[in-house]
Amino acid sequence: MNGMTVKIKILDSRARPPVYASEGAAGADLRACISGPVEIRPGETVKVGLGFSAALPEGYAGLVFARSGMAAERGIAPANKVGVVDSDYRGEWMVPLHNHGTAAVTVSPGERVAQLLVVPAARAEFVVSDALDATERGGGGFGSTGSHDTR
Repeated sequence: MNGMTVKIKILDSRARPPVYASEGAAGADLRACISGPVEIRPGETVKVGLGFSAALPEGYAGLVFARSGMAAERGIAPANKVGVVDSDYRGEWMVPLHNHGTAAVTVSPGERVAQLLVVPAARAEFVVSDALDATERGGGGFGSTGSHDTR
């Protein structure tokens, strides 16, 4: 395994640290640390605690994504689509889960609710300029490169 060490502080005895489900998994599973089942009604968002805090290394960020099965089969995904955890955050990690479906969904204690990728986070210097380098695309925005690649 190539990687880094991320310190995890358990805040609740029921919490489980992030775990990779397979050798090739890019994301580590995040599990709900809740006292009992939580129902999320259609259109509702509920913050689900994970029961731990962590110290990501400086220069890295945690990206919290939906679990594909939970999103595709049950309509539950992080409300902010992709959560960003900064390296200097030390509070309890939480996932705001949103029900995009038409039926209520129950999240159980210990259930895998999201997945975490730890990625490099370059810190840019933003400089105001009167001109930008020209590109073939230019100012073409949404859909400007076409809906189908015909190259």
